Order: sequence, then structure tokens, then C-alpha cells
Amino acid sequence: MLNMPRRWPWPLPALLAWALCWGAFALLLRVLPPVAALALASALGVAASGWAAGWWRRTLVAGGFPLSLALSGVVALPAWAWLLPLALLMLLYPLNAWRDAPLFPTPRDALAGLAAVAPLPPGARVLDAGCGLGHGLQALRAVYPQARLAGIEWSVPLWALCALRCPWAQVRRADMWKADWRGQDLVYLFQRPESMERAAAKAQAELAAGAWLVSLEFAVPGRVPDAQLLAGSRPVWVYRLPLRAEG
Repeated sequence: MLNMPRRWPWPLPALLAWALCWGAFALLLRVLPPVAALALASALGVAASGWAAGWWRRTLVAGGFPLSLALSGVVALPAWAWLLPLALLMLLYPLNAWRDAPLFPTPRDALAGLAAVAPLPPGARVLDAGCGLGHGLQALRAVYPQARLAGIEWSVPLWALCALRCPWAQVRRADMWKADWRGQDLVYLFQRPESMERAAAKAQAELAAGAWLVSLEFAVPGRVPDAQLLAGSRPVWVYRLPLRAEG
């Protein structure tokens, strides 16, 4: 997934994504039929939608190019061709996935030092809940090379690509909120602030005492972390079950 520093203000991510799509479309028209060029350029826009935070901004980024192309009248396309961008968007971002995190990959060094504050024995079970393209699994493997790693991802393309990129992990397609977390020694998340209370409640209900809940960037509201790391540009919040309330 295309990545962009979060410090770039809106609407710059959208403008850059649309410019990339138009440039790609112009180049693809030289070698491909217009329908194929539309599909590939729209796929680039869907990939770039991960630059934006929030479902409506991601929709604007992903849909901006095909909408502007339709209004411009630059090429004549059959009516059914305009369903391709929508199909790509729905394939990558299923409806229930819009409530979860945008596709910001875990930086490679984000979890450096985690094993020191959350030690695990060889063969421990570690789950990346919402594993995307597998960046989190790769970061977890770097700090827990002897762990049994698993990932859960709802989007079909992301699940398939993650399984290819991380053949050493057990990657399955499932809803992270419906999947059973019991038996895991550590669950890793890179979600949104709005979903952290739900994640904490699930961890409290399903993880055994002594298991770990690790969140990149976003803390669990009202809970005391056992440790906090700052190996990269984003904080890592480390909690040991059972979770402790503030105050």
C-alpha cells in the first residue's frame, strides 16, 4: 500500500493521488485499451486512498479520478466500465472494514525493543489483528523470531497479498472482531482511536491473564499501560492482561 507521512495536510494527499492517476492513465492509454487504462489508473487511486484518514476522505481520493474522467469526456467508454472503479473500491475496502483503520503500514522499526518489555517464550502465539499487507507481521517477526505468528485480514486482496509476503505466518481471512483471540500470548493492533475501547473489551474478555495487548500509536482510553515505547516516529502502547483502570 502506498504510504505518505501524516504531516502532509489535507487536501494535498487527494491532489497528489489524482495527479498520479491522471498521469498513469495518460501513459496507459498509449499501450492499452481505454477500459483497461481506466481500471489500472483507478486501482492506483484506490491504493492511494490509504493516504487519507477517515472514510469520506478515502472515498474522495479513490473516486476522484474516475469521476473527473467521466466529467471531462476525454474518452468514450461503455456505461459498464464505470462500475470497475466501484468494484475495485469495494473489493479492497469491504463495507465493514471502513470502521477500522486506514491502510497505514507498520514501520519496519516501530516495534524495536518490544521483546524487552513484553517478553515471550519460544513458540508463543502472536496475532496481528488486521494485518493488511503484512508490515506488522514483519515487524513482529523481527522482535519475536521464535514466535508462532498469525494474521487476520478481512479484505480479500490484502489477505492474499499478505499470505504471499509472509509465508512463515498463518494468515487467514476473517473479521478481526468476530475471530477468537483466546490462546494468543500477544495481540498487536494498529487501529484507530475510536476502535481502541472495543479492542480492549475484546482483549479483556478473551485473552488470558499475563497475555499482552500491543497498540501502535493509539492508547486504550482509561487504561494504564505497562510500558510505552518510541522506537520510531509513533508510540507503542503495551498492556498486560488484565487491564488496569486509571486512578
